[in-house]
Amino acid sequence: MKLLRIGLTGGIASGKSTVADLFGALEVPVIDTDKIAREVVEPGQPPLEKLVERFGTGILTPDGHLDRPKLREIVFSDPKARADLEALTHPAIGSAVEAMAAAAGGPYQILVIPLLVEKGLGKRLDRVLVVDCPETLQLQRLQARDGSSPAQAQAILDAQASRTARLKAADDVIRNESDVAALRQQVEALHRRYLELAQKS
Repeated sequence: MKLLRIGLTGGIASGKSTVADLFGALEVPVIDTDKIAREVVEPGQPPLEKLVERFGTGILTPDGHLDRPKLREIVFSDPKARADLEALTHPAIGSAVEAMAAAAGGPYQILVIPLLVEKGLGKRLDRVLVVDCPETLQLQRLQARDGSSPAQAQAILDAQASRTARLKAADDVIRNESDVAALRQQVEALHRRYLELAQKS
């Protein structure tokens, strides 16, 4: 039986984390690439040393951790800097994901990949699951969650893949326009489907 890998993605503030938690509650292995991306740049990790070589000690906090807002500021406005950041961190992230996937087992796994569509990673997975909601709702949630201004929230949305592009890449879609009970129903239905698919693979 082949291990089924489901890529979970969605725009910012669409509800990816909540959906991932609901799959986790069903004892499905969930591998969060964002979490791994944070871990590989902890102090003492080789990727952080390489980032300091490339961007200078200004990207560190006084206690030697990565100053994420400072680095984000640098790479957001400079495509070359962003490409360098990815080249220095993605191999370590990829290795960590593969190691975790091998250790986690399960009939299927959920890989949370926020930039799945932007980076064209769907081909490496068995299915793509998109958490979807109207952009107006994303903007409201983003402002409520991060205290962003309407203009900041819109700029963040504009920097991501469009809702249309994400839905086009999706094999499965979870609509997140209601409450957690509605999300749970959709997750449980997909869980049954994925278990069936895993048995056939």
